[in-house]
Formats: sequence, C-alpha cells, structure tokens
Amino acid sequence: MIQKKQLNQFGQNDVQIDASNLVYNGHFKIIKYHFRHRMFAGGWSNTIERELFERGNAVAMLPYDPVTDKVVLIEQIRVGAMISSESPWQLEIVAGVIDESETTELVAIREAQEEAGLPVKRLIFMTSYLSSSGGCSERITLYLGLVDSTTAEGLHGLPDEGEDIRVHVVPRKTAYQWVVDGKIENAASVIALQWLALNQRKW
Repeated sequence: MIQKKQLNQFGQNDVQIDASNLVYNGHFKIIKYHFRHRMFAGGWSNTIERELFERGNAVAMLPYDPVTDKVVLIEQIRVGAMISSESPWQLEIVAGVIDESETTELVAIREAQEEAGLPVKRLIFMTSYLSSSGGCSERITLYLGLVDSTTAEGLHGLPDEGEDIRVHVVPRKTAYQWVVDGKIENAASVIALQWLALNQRKW
C-alpha cells in the first residue's frame, strides 16, 4: 500500500469492516464487503454493502527511445473494449500483473520482453495510482523505459496466456496526437504519454 500524507482527517482506522465474503473466484475475484465509516458531519454511517473487483496490482511501462524520439506501443484485443469501444483492439503500453514476491521494476522489464521483445536500458518512475477505486482494488505503477526502438518489431505475447500482440513504433508527437484523437484510450497509456509530454528531455 502506498504511504502518503493524509489530505483530510480520515484514514484506515475510520473504516470498520463488519464482514467480507468471496462471491466469485475465476480469472479475477469479487468480494462482497459490509462496512461502516466515519462521516464528515460526525458519527458513523449505516452499514454499506459493496462488491469489490480484485484483480491484483499491475505495472505498466511506456518504452521510449530518446535517440530516435519514438515510443513503442502494442496492439491487442481487450475484452472491456468489446463492450465500450469502437474497436476491441487497443493501442497500449506494455503492462502486466505483479506476481507474488516480484518487484514493480522486475515486472516492467519482464513485460517489455514478453510483449514487445525489448530489453530495457533504464527505468524511470512516473507515478502510482488506483485505476478505479469506486469498485476495484487495483493499483497501477507506471514507468518510462528507455529502449532501442530499432529492435522493436513483429508479433509477441505468450500463447498460453491468450496473448496475440503486434508492436508499433511511432514518433513521440504522433502518439500524443493519437491521445487527442481518441485512438489511444487506455488509461495507463494516456497517463504515461501525458507524463512524457510534461517531462520529456534528453536522457
């Protein structure tokens, strides 16, 4: 859990979990919580019932080549986009779930190799955020990865995980425009590219 200075008077000690029950256990988990919390006006809330989608924490990395000033994006089918986007195939940055005992840095390096065939020269921490805290516990840690984009090409992914991934190498400013145009609509990718737009320099 990320430690940070509290911006208000409430914290973990101001929530009382009365019960939690596993209601679904498949590729992901869903847990139903019954809880109460302190209220801004004083006192405690009534018992609240919520389902929480637990998919583990993840790491995402934007591969960037400062020599060619290009970024490496990947394209793959996404089940969420089958419902909520014009195309189920999404342009994204490399990403993966953190396995037990793994560091975020190791995940970034592993996923760059598995999804894009890219060795990473250097990792630069961007930020860490909750992807959708209204109903999901996932925290995503973002990195910029300095790479040699001239080695990025072809098809990648792990077949036993159902991955079928195509690599795209594009100029940095083109990727920015794709965000503006809505061609890139994955949250981690948008945030990472906006971070690069604010912080880009010669590494």
